[in-house]
Amino acid sequence: MPPKFWEVIKVDYLKDFIIPFRGLKAGVHQFDYVIDNRFFDSIEYAELSKGDIKVSIELTQQERMLIFDFNIEGYVEVSCDRCLGKFNQEIAGSAKLIVKFGEDWVEESDEVIVIPEAEHQFDVSKYLYEYIVLLLPMRRIHPDDENGATTCDEDIVKRLGHHPVNSGTDPRWDVLLKLKK
Repeated sequence: MPPKFWEVIKVDYLKDFIIPFRGLKAGVHQFDYVIDNRFFDSIEYAELSKGDIKVSIELTQQERMLIFDFNIEGYVEVSCDRCLGKFNQEIAGSAKLIVKFGEDWVEESDEVIVIPEAEHQFDVSKYLYEYIVLLLPMRRIHPDDENGATTCDEDIVKRLGHHPVNSGTDPRWDVLLKLKK
C-alpha cells in the first residue's frame, strides 16, 4: 500500500535536517534553518507543537571528527503551569555536539557521540528538538505584564484560590505515627 500524503510530507520535511558531510571540504560550514509547526508535527511524540525558531549551525569538519555549534533563538508555544493557558515562551541558547568516527554508534556523553566510519550524512533533527526542549524553563508560567501583574487566565486563578488547603494530616499516617511512639 502506498504511503499516505501526510506520511510523505513528514519524511520529506525532516530530510532537510540531514547534513551530508562527506562532500564537504575540511573547515567551517554554515547551515541555517527556520523551525516552525511542521518540524514539531514531524517529530513523533513531541511535547511541543507550535513555534518559530531560527537555528544557525556552524559545522567544523576535521579529518576525524565533526563539531556542530548550534545557536537557537525564537519561541515555542507551551502550556502555563498555573492556569494551563497557552503562551509563547521565548528561548535562546547554544549547544555543541562533537561527532567522532569509529566502528559503531556510541553515545559517549551528552556532547560527544561516535558514528560509523561508513556514514556520509548526519541527521541533526533529533538533537535540535532536544536542545529546544532543554532551553525551556522548568517552571512555565505566563510572563507578568508591564505593571507586574500576572497575565494568567483570571478565572482559573480565582478558582484555584477558592480551594481550601488541607492542613491536617492523612489519617493513614497517624496510625503509623502511633506505632512509632
